[in-house]
Amino acid sequence: MTVTKIGYARCSTDRQDLTAQREALLNLGVQEDRIYTDHGLTGTNRARPGLDQALAATRAGDVFVVPKLDRLARSVPDARAIAAQLETKGVTLALGATIYDPADPMGKMFFNILATFAEFETDLLRMRTREGMAVARAKGRLRGKQPKLSEKQQRELCRMHGTGEYSISDLAELFSVSRPTIYRALKRAAAEEASTG
Repeated sequence: MTVTKIGYARCSTDRQDLTAQREALLNLGVQEDRIYTDHGLTGTNRARPGLDQALAATRAGDVFVVPKLDRLARSVPDARAIAAQLETKGVTLALGATIYDPADPMGKMFFNILATFAEFETDLLRMRTREGMAVARAKGRLRGKQPKLSEKQQRELCRMHGTGEYSISDLAELFSVSRPTIYRALKRAAAEEASTG
């Protein structure tokens, strides 16, 4: 009886390419039409359509193949949960060419170490991002999203709206912004007036 191999590949950003992972899966014996992918989704995001489809496609006796564990999950609980789900279905998990055997204490330890490293990398990335943003903020380079209208434009917009002669659509066209922007500006002005009045 031939064993069906289901492959899964993932990359975190739209700028990354899945070619190398696809090649690795093909070399591991997964057929092209059995490769499921997620593009632009992080491993910490459990809601991944490609992963859900891949897991749904597995049947007892199949082998679920990922090029590396960090493509499957970026947290220890997630990695364990997915491995347990596969085990319950009678599906074997292959990390590259290595078969994961949950009954083998050494295999289990190795799996947990890999999952811990994947989670560690994610935590490091988050920490570096936060540090970088803090430095940029301290230097005045990170100011957040700037309002589309200047304070002067917002005052004029409120004055014009107050006359009752201009509709929201008229104001949006005059100030070259969307209607939601007009609503937000009016709401902001009303809130400021209520807090000062």
